[in-house]
Amino acid sequence: MPTALCQAPNCENSAKLECPTCVKQTISGSTFCSQDCFKKSWGAHKALHKRPEGATYDPFPNFKYTGPLRPVYPLTPTRSVPEHIPRPDHAKDGTPIAELAERGETNIRVLNAEEIEAMRKVCKITKEVLEIGAAAIRPGVTTEEIDAIVHQATIERNAYPSPLNYWNYPKACCTSVNEVICHGIPDQRPLQEGDIINLDVSCYFEGFHGDTNATYCVGTVDEAGKKLIDAARECLEVAIAEAKPGVPYRRFGRLIEEHATKMGFSTVRAFCGHGIHELFHCAPTVPFYANNKAIGVLKPGHCFTIEPMICEGTHKEVLWPDQWTATTTDGKRSAQFEHTLLVTETGIEILT
Repeated sequence: MPTALCQAPNCENSAKLECPTCVKQTISGSTFCSQDCFKKSWGAHKALHKRPEGATYDPFPNFKYTGPLRPVYPLTPTRSVPEHIPRPDHAKDGTPIAELAERGETNIRVLNAEEIEAMRKVCKITKEVLEIGAAAIRPGVTTEEIDAIVHQATIERNAYPSPLNYWNYPKACCTSVNEVICHGIPDQRPLQEGDIINLDVSCYFEGFHGDTNATYCVGTVDEAGKKLIDAARECLEVAIAEAKPGVPYRRFGRLIEEHATKMGFSTVRAFCGHGIHELFHCAPTVPFYANNKAIGVLKPGHCFTIEPMICEGTHKEVLWPDQWTATTTDGKRSAQFEHTLLVTETGIEILT
């Protein structure tokens, strides 16, 4: 038989010892050359052990988190969508094929009257689902439970939750708590008194997407947290107030950053608002910071989102190993608000 090798990182010695827990649980291949190598590997190795039914765990025990928040796994299995509900192209294998075909395109589509009415319908649904999900926010509720509520409310309206399987995203919505800037995956962590949470909901109905989000207090939140949330909401309002035909898309970033800075906060650079219609994300890009290079000016029939992400400290982000959850690098909190907007002949219509 071939000689077993030590499973410790960067060790190629032959191994004679086995992890006793792995032996009991019939997990093969857990061999080490010495007690020292076993002890050094314990932090990562113990993740292999079978857990009691219902036990929760941190899936990334060796990751250097920037703040106190931790993911709480296991995630529930992917929820199903009834067959009769139309799906976007990414629902099949995770790839948004139509979006990829337009990647790099800077031409902003002008919607016709029929398409505009479709956007009004889907955005009405999206707003309703956000409000239903938000009504469940309170201490002790898990973000998995909120996701289940959002999923059910969406399919009850014969809509598909747009994030589900988008680039393999596993849930119906995003729940970004405290230091999470965006794209937090709902899990089994109960919300705690004093948390802040952004709930981001997107729905697909009759071939079109709607997108909206808001940040909420969980129980009683400190004054600094409430100020952050207010600033994020005001940044969105300031930008929308200036939206009308002829305004360059790059102007919103300056307006948002000026207001955020005045309030003592920073604006995120790694993510942005976007065009939306039959595609979930497309031209234009709508950054949240000044001196950006956004292309295009608002014209009647354009549909897009403004979604400022505002931070207590640095705007810089780090990605968790799940490849979705983006947190601030200093572990300080972030807040966000978003609306889907339609440019009219005279100004702007807030669809969500």
